[in-house]
Amino acid sequence: MSYKERRRFLWILFLIGLALIALTAQATTLVRLRFQDLVHYSYSVARVRTMRAQTRMENGEIWTDTTFHVLWQQKGYLPEEIVVRQPGGKFLHLHSHVEGTPEFRPGEEVYLFLSGHPGRQFFIVGWTQGTFRVHRDSRSGFETVTQDSTETPVFDPASDSFTKTGVKNLPAEIFEQRVFRETLRQAEIPSGKSKRR
Repeated sequence: MSYKERRRFLWILFLIGLALIALTAQATTLVRLRFQDLVHYSYSVARVRTMRAQTRMENGEIWTDTTFHVLWQQKGYLPEEIVVRQPGGKFLHLHSHVEGTPEFRPGEEVYLFLSGHPGRQFFIVGWTQGTFRVHRDSRSGFETVTQDSTETPVFDPASDSFTKTGVKNLPAEIFEQRVFRETLRQAEIPSGKSKRR
């Protein structure tokens, strides 16, 4: 086989390889969830503080289990510490990034809309849509909440397009009231109080 034929053969193999990769690659598309949907599909809504994360490989996939300390919760029951599982992460020399999954830093406080049950790992409903970061003003201590999906495009079936929408700079107290009211509305309970730790 001449140099020219070998080169052509290698290019053909390379292109076939690219085509196979394109066929097997899976894209992440998030469909927009309204606030009511987040509450409805959640076992619990909680304000948590990130403690630590552990990444593992299971069945050829990389998973990150993040441990949180529960500070406040509404709906369902949560123990003092919970583990939230998400696809992706860094394992040994491998890095897997799944678009739409939030990442957390130790000590960071967030509100999470969680599915699952105590005694097992929890999952975040809608990934970035069910993640609300707490921002505290260093001088005044005033806290606001911003939904991660304000930076991640999600598919909105109503407009048939991808949009960046969500809660941005909402006072944390108002956010908790909104969660409480929506939980009550869905449960049709006349009154109740959230559990603060």
